[in-house]
Amino acid sequence: MDTKIKKKNPYSVVAFTLGIISIFSAVYYYTSLPAGIMAIIFGNKGRKMYNSKVSLIGMIIGIIGVILASLILVYLIQAFISKASSNFF
Repeated sequence: MDTKIKKKNPYSVVAFTLGIISIFSAVYYYTSLPAGIMAIIFGNKGRKMYNSKVSLIGMIIGIIGVILASLILVYLIQAFISKASSNFF
């Protein structure tokens, strides 16, 4: 019997999960940025070790989450600066 034994790829599951967390928690940048960065790291490791498509998807979702959180953080900083400067004068 010729049976293929499929290796489990824990990195892809972790990357995919952290990527989803980083997108859904993008408003909370202090949670989203680390989760997105870790999704990118685990996705990269999973791609190198197992060449899995789920790792690639987790990495892409992590990148999207980091971009969303970064845009929200930049917006918050800009809003804070404009509010502080309008009260200054």
